[in-house]
Amino acid sequence: MPDRRSAIVTGSTSGIGLGMAEALAEAGNNVMLNGFGDAEEIERTRAALAARCGVEVGYNGADMTRPDEIAALVAAAESAFGQVDIVVNNAGIQHVEPVEDFPVEKWDAILAINLSSAFHTVRHSFAGMKERGWGRVINLSSAHGLVASPYKTAYVAAKHGMLGLTKVLALEGAEHGVTANAICPGYVLTPLVEKQIPDTAKARGISEDEVVKTVMLGPQPTKQFVKTQEVGALAAFLCSDAAASITGAALPIDGGWTAQ
Repeated sequence: MPDRRSAIVTGSTSGIGLGMAEALAEAGNNVMLNGFGDAEEIERTRAALAARCGVEVGYNGADMTRPDEIAALVAAAESAFGQVDIVVNNAGIQHVEPVEDFPVEKWDAILAINLSSAFHTVRHSFAGMKERGWGRVINLSSAHGLVASPYKTAYVAAKHGMLGLTKVLALEGAEHGVTANAICPGYVLTPLVEKQIPDTAKARGISEDEVVKTVMLGPQPTKQFVKTQEVGALAAFLCSDAAASITGAALPIDGGWTAQ
């Protein structure tokens, strides 16, 4: 086993992805960041995380709609760290609109980034995990992978698909020390969620305040947004040896939303 394990976290320049990347680095893992954003801000984030945690932190700006760039992302992580032990498939986008008006190009992009990209990262890294007898795959599904909401056709379909992908990977990795699990957060106040607020207000014909109060926090009995640090802590635990027997699970972290 190497001195430390190495992870790829897609969509990790902000929000939930960054929270999970930070938690994995704090647990002693090397981390390859991925995502879009201001280049100088990303570099500051990368350098600060490496310095604070004493691990190697890289960055690759692969477009997660492009299988060739995803292959290059995995290759870059293997080159930088020697191997890839952990893959966290977090990259995601959203669009809110009634199904009859839902743009085809939005459907295609959401399925590509929220679901197909996970297949591509895993198909390039799974064999190595199996050969070494240890690996972790974490797929970011959602409470919307367990239940549906209106106006989110593509997102709900993709997040349900992530659960099926997770179960197959769990079965294929079970005898090789490789686990696969899905984390299913409720609403987390990230840039992705903030962008949904005006779109949801328009689709439902209500105010933005009502979107937050009734649409987002209404289903969560705690009436609070889930914190990125909470999702990060769960991801770090799933990547630990203590979680070796947890595989194929869909783990809600949703303030009680899906318990209803």
